[in-house]
Amino acid sequence: MFQPNMFESHHHLLDMSHKTTENELDMLRDEDYESKSGTDIMEAPSGDDQDPNQRPNKKKRYHRHTQHQIQELEAFFKECPHPDDKQRKELGRRLTLEPLQVKFWFQNKRTQMKAQHERHENSQLRNDNEKLRMENIRYKEALTNATCPNCGGPAAIGEMSFDEQHLRIENARLREEIDRISGIAAKYVGKPLLSYPNLSHNGPSRSLDLPIGSFSSQPTMVDDMFGTSNLLRSVSGPSEADKPVIIELAVTAMEELVRMAQSGEPLWIGSSDNSSETLNEEEYSQTFPRGIGPKQLGLKSEASKESTFVIMNHISIVEILMDVNQWSNVFSGIVSRAMTLEVLSTGVAGNYNGALQVMTAEYQVPSPLVPTREYYFVRYCKQHPDGTWAVVDVSLDNLRPNANLRSRRRPSGCLIEELPNGYSKVTWVEHVEVDDTAVHDIYRLLVNSGLAFGARRWVATLDRQCQRLASAMANNIPAGDIGVLTTLEGRKSMLKLSERMVLSFCSGVGASTTHTWTTLSGSGADDVRVMTRKSVDDPGRPPGIVLSAATSFWIPVPPKRVFEFLRDENSRNEWDILSNGGLVEEMAHIANGRDPGNCVSLLRVNSANSSQGNMLILQESSNDSTGSYVIYAPVDIAAMNVVLSGGDPDYVALLPSGFAILPDGAGKHQGGRIVEVGNGGSLLTVAFQILVDSVPTAKLSLGSVATVNSLIKCTVDRIKAAVAPENA
Repeated sequence: MFQPNMFESHHHLLDMSHKTTENELDMLRDEDYESKSGTDIMEAPSGDDQDPNQRPNKKKRYHRHTQHQIQELEAFFKECPHPDDKQRKELGRRLTLEPLQVKFWFQNKRTQMKAQHERHENSQLRNDNEKLRMENIRYKEALTNATCPNCGGPAAIGEMSFDEQHLRIENARLREEIDRISGIAAKYVGKPLLSYPNLSHNGPSRSLDLPIGSFSSQPTMVDDMFGTSNLLRSVSGPSEADKPVIIELAVTAMEELVRMAQSGEPLWIGSSDNSSETLNEEEYSQTFPRGIGPKQLGLKSEASKESTFVIMNHISIVEILMDVNQWSNVFSGIVSRAMTLEVLSTGVAGNYNGALQVMTAEYQVPSPLVPTREYYFVRYCKQHPDGTWAVVDVSLDNLRPNANLRSRRRPSGCLIEELPNGYSKVTWVEHVEVDDTAVHDIYRLLVNSGLAFGARRWVATLDRQCQRLASAMANNIPAGDIGVLTTLEGRKSMLKLSERMVLSFCSGVGASTTHTWTTLSGSGADDVRVMTRKSVDDPGRPPGIVLSAATSFWIPVPPKRVFEFLRDENSRNEWDILSNGGLVEEMAHIANGRDPGNCVSLLRVNSANSSQGNMLILQESSNDSTGSYVIYAPVDIAAMNVVLSGGDPDYVALLPSGFAILPDGAGKHQGGRIVEVGNGGSLLTVAFQILVDSVPTAKLSLGSVATVNSLIKCTVDRIKAAVAPENA
């Protein structure tokens, strides 16, 4: 429930002469006038001429151009579709029109021409898609009726060739392009979005009662990785009546974020070792009486603040935060899925200043034992007069009352200050209210410490990813070390492939509501949980039934030691059953930052069994003060040769597995610096993805589940025996 005084100081936010800047209002006017027809242009009164007591629903006056005016404007449009101010004034003088009317006519004309062009392009793509569909049907029929030339029996279809992989990815890209163009065309012509048939079909029900999920074709588009029925997809954009309230709330949230980020005591109370700051709840309620209302019954407050310096331009950071795909990719370990519901403002002057968008997101910890947190919020970006940028989120749950509300965001976000030499200072504030009663006991200390969802985790992740991006752009790599990949094209391709591998792993290891984990046995924390997903027409994954298995457990070993053991190729044969005890050597290496543990490696397993060929493994290891990952996937030798030569990595099929290593608590600090993460132990999550059948319509057998269960338990036992033999 909003408090009555919440809107008093911003009652005239939408008025042309109040809180909104002149540039922002011009942009909003432009968007409104672009929706009018080419000749019916509304003459809106200016902010100075408008009667403050005038009712907003008063009938508006329209002006219809004469035939002569239209002919002259059409002729000028053919020569110059983007006239400048001087040309618009001259046209207005010659045609007895206001320059603003001329401006709106050209905007509408460009919109009409764009719609016509897109309708034509859409028609062409539709025809191409129909041809491909018919050709695909013919190929399927030919494969169904294929016979062996030697025995006359049914032919067995072998592994997919590289050409077929290329065809599949091109087909997937074409379908996405058609859907995109159809959506744009439907917006302009008012027709429903066309749906194109999916040539794949669901297989028969499995003999084992496990829910079957599915992968998406583009794992980099995190908002498309959702299941068919979940809360985030069920939420629609705001109504017209809600938009003024959202704008008011965003402005209030921005003021609160800036003050919280720049304040110290008494609002924030520092710890004895200056390692962290705690929010003074009483001072907060007195300082910010407005907002999203009092804390709801059953929810617990979590607040944290953290600052750091990152090697990235401040504008680039703003672009990452305001683009849902970039944001989800950079923070893939935290953001399991996200989508933008509606963009209320794109900003002014060609940047994100004033940008406003309504979003939904789900935040996770990489373990099935920690429930995710879902938010429905508005994100607002603003550049302040001193040059500092700020991006704030605030929940909109008050607009959609929900009796089962488990989490909401009070004003949270970051301030970004420009520094010399391409660096930026980022101050992050996280302030949420959550119901954390479902968190498993072994993760409770971690969640309460703020390392799971707090500001320190966001800042540490941003710092590590900024180092990774800087490494990807480096072109002065010394060629002295053996295995260091020095060619820029090869580095970019390998890093792109590794990024897709990490995204796939992170999206499938947590407790997202899109996952249906099934516990195989027992009731302890280290139970193995499994789920099945079907891969069809996905060029980034091998086709068939994929069984995912994960387990989380506590081990009395510091996270740093566990991380070094798991990432080191020399100790890999101590835990990796699939390497068959063979020697592992590093073939290629890309450093990803200051920490030597942050790197992408290409490993070769020299099998001890002479009858088996050598195997390549792509591995990325990453480490920061809040946790670490070791993620890997077997890769085809021929495919990796293409990638190392700078080729397109999108068609390389991956099934990533790996480890997420988190501290078991807040850790020890000295002089405000972390000297030891956690309380001496580690929370380790082991997750495997295994192709149990290459036919998507095959039945999942109990034997496959038992094999995967045995594999993951054996791996866990080997890790415990190697790093903590006294507790194995």
